[in-house]
Amino acid sequence: MFFQWLKRYMPRGIYARAALILVLPVFTIQLVVSVVFVQRHFEGVSQQMTRGVARDIAYALKAPEAAAPLGLSMRIVDDAALPEADARRWYDFSGIVVAETLARQLQGVERVMLPNDNDVQLYLRQADETLYRVEFSRQRASASNPHQLLVNMLFFGVLMTVIAFFYLRNQLRPITRLAEAAEAFGRGRHVPYQPGGAVEVRAAGSAFLDMRNRIERQIEQRTMMLSGVSHDLRTPITRLRLGLSMLDDEDREPLERDVDDMQKLIDAFLEFARGNSQEGEAEPVDPVALASSVVADAQRGGKPVAMGRVEGSGEVNVRPVALRRALENLVGNAVRYGSHCEVSVTLTERSLRLRVEDDGPGIPPERREEAMKPFSRLDPARNQDKGTGVGLGLAIAADIARAHGGVLRLGESEALGGLRADIVIAR
Repeated sequence: MFFQWLKRYMPRGIYARAALILVLPVFTIQLVVSVVFVQRHFEGVSQQMTRGVARDIAYALKAPEAAAPLGLSMRIVDDAALPEADARRWYDFSGIVVAETLARQLQGVERVMLPNDNDVQLYLRQADETLYRVEFSRQRASASNPHQLLVNMLFFGVLMTVIAFFYLRNQLRPITRLAEAAEAFGRGRHVPYQPGGAVEVRAAGSAFLDMRNRIERQIEQRTMMLSGVSHDLRTPITRLRLGLSMLDDEDREPLERDVDDMQKLIDAFLEFARGNSQEGEAEPVDPVALASSVVADAQRGGKPVAMGRVEGSGEVNVRPVALRRALENLVGNAVRYGSHCEVSVTLTERSLRLRVEDDGPGIPPERREEAMKPFSRLDPARNQDKGTGVGLGLAIAADIARAHGGVLRLGESEALGGLRADIVIAR
């Protein structure tokens, strides 16, 4: 629970998370090693070497003839030769340790000059006011090229991280392929997929293929079974029609209406149960043209349907037959319970929205979820006397929307005041 706040800052993609898992430990190790190296090499070693030089300088001040054998250049200078301040390059961190150690070990240190990586110039004033200038090699006070370890560590750390990332990417690629195949299957598309990668990833891929094959077999078996049921049901209905045709008109017409209602009920049920939303392959379709054709067909049938606002243009990969059926069901419900209907299309880079609005009584918010269930009839909200619906129009539209990886949303129309039905599909 303490680390819950970190989730908002964590990357969402598997590649980014893998890179973070790979880079963060390497960076931490390099940081720790660098700190330890700086403390021991820059400070400990430099202090030890500088103390040795300080002892040689102290001895040379007492015995000037020993300066040359000790590798020191020492001479007396005037006060005019004294620099105004110490000199050191800003990135010379070991020079700070050298200057502080010399000032601590020797008395009378006036200036410490570190102009480069090779020379050290030290100005000391003795008790008799004599100013000495002592020069010696920088290699005697600090290790030469102390940055080489850091450079090598950084270079090889980056190199090995890049190599490891390429290897890790090859290991993650089967996972992304599995995710793409599962997402495509959820949207009703069949993407070729072959398990690969590590043993666990192969097991997950094989389980996905088995699941997909079982679902496809179940859909196929259900379709075949319902085709037989359709034939078995339509045969007695046909015999009923033939038998009714021999009756008088007064007795025949009410019974024929009942038979017609039975036929419509059976057709609506079979259309829903057959899963027509799964039929056909997805193809690029212009949603504006599709919606316009549905509106035109409804207008030719004398229905009060109009084309509303259109935003965006382009094509979307959908099943045109199934999507057209969903749109026709929504339009049919709208004109059945309202006196006017509008169809609008909104197409963006990320989604497609098909909206159908009417001026009917609408559906209460607490019953909208129930309205999308099969065979659901909402008597107070939708008058059944205006049509012969069996409560499958919204259920079929919702099923088709889910098959496209989308959703059917019901709401209140702000423009017409009735029901607003939106089919939203991700691109």
